[in-house]
Amino acid sequence: MEHGHRHEHAHEETCGCGHKHAHEESCGCGHEHAHEESCGCGHGHEHEHGDSCGCGHEHGGHEDAEKRTMLIRLIAGGVLFSGGLVAHFCKAPLYVELPLFLACYGVVAYDVILSAVRGILHGKVFGESFLMTVSSIGAFILGEYPEGAAVMLLYQLGEWLTDLALDRSHDSIRAILDIRPDTANVLRNGAAETVDPASVAIGDTIVIRPGERVPLDGVILSGASALDTRALTGESVPRAAREGDTVLSGCIALDGMLTVRVEKTFGESTASKIIRMVEEASDRKTPAERFITKFARSYTPAVVGAAVLLAVVPPLLFHGVWVEWIRRALVFLVISCPCALVISIPLAVFGGLGAASRAGVLIKGGNFLEALNRAHTVVFDKTGTLTEGVFSVRHVLPEPGFTEAALLRYAAAAESFSTHPIAMSIRTAYGEAVDPASVSDYAEHGGEGVSASVGSHTVSVGNLRLMQRLSLSVSEPDEAGTRVFVAVDGQYAGCIVIADALKPDSAQTVRALNALGIRRQIMLTGDAKPVADAVANELGLDGVSSELLPDQKLEAVEALYETLPKTGTLLFLGDGINDAPVLKRADVGVAMGALGSDAAIEAADAVIPSDAPSKLVDAIAIARKTHRITVQNIVFALAMKAIFLLLGALGLANLWVAVFGDVGVMLLAVLNAMRVFRLSITAPDRLRR
Repeated sequence: MEHGHRHEHAHEETCGCGHKHAHEESCGCGHEHAHEESCGCGHGHEHEHGDSCGCGHEHGGHEDAEKRTMLIRLIAGGVLFSGGLVAHFCKAPLYVELPLFLACYGVVAYDVILSAVRGILHGKVFGESFLMTVSSIGAFILGEYPEGAAVMLLYQLGEWLTDLALDRSHDSIRAILDIRPDTANVLRNGAAETVDPASVAIGDTIVIRPGERVPLDGVILSGASALDTRALTGESVPRAAREGDTVLSGCIALDGMLTVRVEKTFGESTASKIIRMVEEASDRKTPAERFITKFARSYTPAVVGAAVLLAVVPPLLFHGVWVEWIRRALVFLVISCPCALVISIPLAVFGGLGAASRAGVLIKGGNFLEALNRAHTVVFDKTGTLTEGVFSVRHVLPEPGFTEAALLRYAAAAESFSTHPIAMSIRTAYGEAVDPASVSDYAEHGGEGVSASVGSHTVSVGNLRLMQRLSLSVSEPDEAGTRVFVAVDGQYAGCIVIADALKPDSAQTVRALNALGIRRQIMLTGDAKPVADAVANELGLDGVSSELLPDQKLEAVEALYETLPKTGTLLFLGDGINDAPVLKRADVGVAMGALGSDAAIEAADAVIPSDAPSKLVDAIAIARKTHRITVQNIVFALAMKAIFLLLGALGLANLWVAVFGDVGVMLLAVLNAMRVFRLSITAPDRLRR
């Protein structure tokens, strides 16, 4: 991935319709085009997983019926095949044995043959259906009736088992795509009316009863409830919501009825955004997926050509026996299909995206999953990312003659008319209501602070410049934070230190990233240097740059790229609104706690809906596990293909062995890929190893 144009492959395989070339198992639209455009092997999976399309379950019954029909065909074919084997080993007449094997072949193979014919008519000759049809019919022509029937029976059994595995693999994504409700209860003329959520307008009032899923984003007008947010944030602990709070679509009201004013249309709701992110993720493919796509398109015609040469050259040039070399060529064809690669690699990537989603990290594509795997440098914003983003009083340092309570009382009264976050934090720390009648002559001093008469006293509250203007000498505290100085009747009364508290898991995140081998962890912030340095030292970061404007943050990231290894990537974790330029520039821009923000989702490559930075650790761990499984499948599939192809060419493998070399290797690779779906999101320590 080049740092200067990391989105170049984002949609290279798509046609503009959203699903035509979405490829393999990760398209999110079912499997209508799952293999036809990507592998060149013509897998007949066109109908497998339509109920993962995000449109509900309307295809589920049809697919279940097809699977039941296929199972019946397999059972019937198995019975006929068993009868044929009994006749074969009992040396029954050919007119008894052959019809049984032909009947078995017809029951299990007719759709594969039709698929091969359709492929030829559409110019897609080199598909798996073609390979299996030619090899099995060739076996019958050569008189190897059991082998001919077995090739198709075992192939179809392998396909059926693979379909079951793939169905299970989509459960994690189905859960995400099912978060958007089909109905909404709208208050009209004093009564709740059940309607399509798409027909609800901004400003309408909806009712969410206990156990119902929130259909649209809005603000609670009345009621209180515990909200299950697992589908959005991955958090198992319910979140309390009451009047005035914002609720996001996709949450479930566990108790209590809510009346909500709609703030966003159905198409722009949080649930819709998540579904679009999941569906569009398949458009962005990993390097491994792109490699397999290109490899399969040239590999399959090459091995078909090799099989033809294997059948023709030895008999013509070296007086080989035609029947023997044709048999070897048929075995070679069965073995050659690259289905283990073209199914298992995208399946692993799809599994990684699903596991990350369940863990509470929405990743926009497989290419970003691969970039997370190669993470070298992590850059953090401070406020709202590593810290809570809420100012609070950390220290009250009165001068002799004043108490902490008195210092807070004077400061809170003087700040009683201000809406500044610092003023609000002082009033919160004071904890009592200020009598407005006791405050007069309030004045704000731009960039310095405020002053007011509090009872019979004159109080000034502000920064060092205000104290200097009042010709007061102050003692600067050692504590890190924003310093607010207080003067009473022209006398310096003390200092209040206000700071933004670290998030509970910030330190854990830094330690876990170090354990994962992340080489650099840097913080870029617009906050003052003493505050930034204190946070960086407390967390043990590798570097910090403070008092930066947004464009200066971008310059700092560019400087980090100068020393970034070619194979490494840079991740940026920020709030997604103020840091949009840096989110765009980073190899992976991760927006924190910004699910309701259009700007965040647009700018970022991944979104952490919760406010927990430790979710980034889970995302990197899942990305690395996905990468390991992908590499394992590539090495395993290519090695096994090479071995079996060599055995077939040397005449050391028959059609039975060839079937295992194709279907068996495919099943083993798929089962290995499915380990990604079993990643536990409740055991992060195991994940991170």
